[in-house]
Amino acid sequence: METIKSNVTLDAKGLACPMPIVKTKKAMTQLEGGQVLEVQATDKGSKADMKAWAESTGHQYLGTIEEGEVLKHYLRKSSAEETAEKKHPNVINNEELQAKIASHDSIVILDVREEAEYAFNHIPNAISIPLGELEGRLNELNKEDEIFIVCRTGSRSDLAARKLSANGFAKVVNVLPGMSKWTGDSVSLNL
Repeated sequence: METIKSNVTLDAKGLACPMPIVKTKKAMTQLEGGQVLEVQATDKGSKADMKAWAESTGHQYLGTIEEGEVLKHYLRKSSAEETAEKKHPNVINNEELQAKIASHDSIVILDVREEAEYAFNHIPNAISIPLGELEGRLNELNKEDEIFIVCRTGSRSDLAARKLSANGFAKVVNVLPGMSKWTGDSVSLNL
């Protein structure tokens, strides 16, 4: 197989979400516009995360090559005027979501974490659609529903909120900071 040329190679092997993105973000600041970064990762969720992060920051996701257990992600840094990071404008905090749940409002909670994260701890009645599967599963959601999106820290849910909004979902809200600080009712596996 032909080797793809990159300007910088970043080793993110053995790291779990969100660390590959955190390291990628830092590495990107060191590059000049137009340069290519190769990120080597072993986290299977990193493929969807890299693509979504690149789209949200204006950088170009070129693609991913799998070599055994290693995923090699290629991203091209865009020029300064292209890279203003976008954020979903509609947000609420965990306590506001807890109040909505307690008032029995008709809402949908969408959890975009990986299946394993969801299995070990999630908000009761939350729908699990990992971020990497969201594009292909939009038909499982109703565009008229008020949808509150959670992840672990608010980053993946922000990407998901923007993706839903771009696909015609009008009432989408990102929940911050998400499950990392969730104190409300939850369903979890007891081991």
